[in-house]
Amino acid sequence: MQRYNGTDSALSSLTDLQNRGVEDILIACIDGLKGFPEAIQSVYPNTAVQLCVVHQIRNSIKYVGSKNQKEFLKDLKCVYQAVNKESAENELLKLEEKWGEQYPIVIRSWQDNWDKLSEYFQYTPAIRKLIYTTNTVEGYHRQIRKVTKNKGVFPSDTALEKLVYLAYRNIRKKWTMPLANWATISQQLAIKFGERFKLL
Repeated sequence: MQRYNGTDSALSSLTDLQNRGVEDILIACIDGLKGFPEAIQSVYPNTAVQLCVVHQIRNSIKYVGSKNQKEFLKDLKCVYQAVNKESAENELLKLEEKWGEQYPIVIRSWQDNWDKLSEYFQYTPAIRKLIYTTNTVEGYHRQIRKVTKNKGVFPSDTALEKLVYLAYRNIRKKWTMPLANWATISQQLAIKFGERFKLL
């Protein structure tokens, strides 16, 4: 897993992945880093890009008054948990009618990013659950940072790589639960993506 600190860095990292043999990415769930979707599409043009809904919610709620947050979140939930894209768009219109005057920047952010926020509606609920947020990746990075932040300075890149590898091995021990419904999800992905999806 890699973190991206800018468009150039993202492009460089994606090119590096390609050079190391990653031929295709089916779906990329990303946070709101500016230029990241374009970087992905330039290296992997067939990749479906889904913006992290959880990031979008967190960023939205920062600009909603505390007295309205509970009600706003309830209305917003109708958007991102809708049964399909059409229903979600209807709920987004309702959200704009109710809150657009008070919170125009928040509503505009959802509208401006809608294409990439709503990508997951074309999939089944089981697949949606896998791709709507980057929280799993962030949890992994948080655990890696815990190990590296206390060290301060490393004598070499190799020393850092070794520490990260050992941390990864410890983190991996906790990954004991199989992915829920993977047998069904993998079949759905195989149908959706055809030859691009290979069952290992």
